[in-house]
Amino acid sequence: MPAAVQEFFLSGHAIDLILGIMVVEAIVLLIYHRVTKRGVPVSDLIATMLSGAFLLLALRAVLVGWPFELLGLFIVAAFAAHLIDLRRRTKRA
Repeated sequence: MPAAVQEFFLSGHAIDLILGIMVVEAIVLLIYHRVTKRGVPVSDLIATMLSGAFLLLALRAVLVGWPFELLGLFIVAAFAAHLIDLRRRTKRA
């Protein structure tokens, strides 16, 4: 793997890029839902995106050497968001 690509990932910048793309995706989906009244409801979108974002932050914490307390916090937050997402989905089913 070229050194620049390796540095891009190990520095956490790849995670930053993915998180930025997720923010753009969320904005587009929110606008689409607001304009068309179709698509993913806001509350569902937030829970889904938060669980993924917290997992990405946990990965970034490992890559850049943040304290393990932050890693634990991000994993617990991801799990909580995931449970909220599951609860919302099963209530509708």
